[in-house]
Amino acid sequence: MIEIIKNLPDNVVGFTAKGKVTGEDYESVLIPLVEKKIKDHGKINLLYHLGSDFSGYEASAMWDDAKVGLMHLTAWHHIAVVSDLDWVRNSTKIFSFMMPGHVKVFACADIEEAKEWVTG
Repeated sequence: MIEIIKNLPDNVVGFTAKGKVTGEDYESVLIPLVEKKIKDHGKINLLYHLGSDFSGYEASAMWDDAKVGLMHLTAWHHIAVVSDLDWVRNSTKIFSFMMPGHVKVFACADIEEAKEWVTG
């Protein structure tokens, strides 16, 4: 499930992933929001929170995640990944050079710092 984080600036897409994230979550919630923000602002920032109750992605969600990133390769400014899961933190750090925009990883306890960074 994807839950949108409220009270962020209009050029920031923030969401929390809970439980198992599905392709339907991307297609019905995240992709339309990202596309609207890109249309409105050109470049956007992303706050991606994967908390302790996140249990993984369906294959279709991973594919949708890759598609949305590649389709809008030049639209990302800052990407904050917030998680305490080692595999998320490590893979983000390893592959951040391939990701568009500036990418920074934060611990869940530092989500307020992540919000400040991604909105700054």
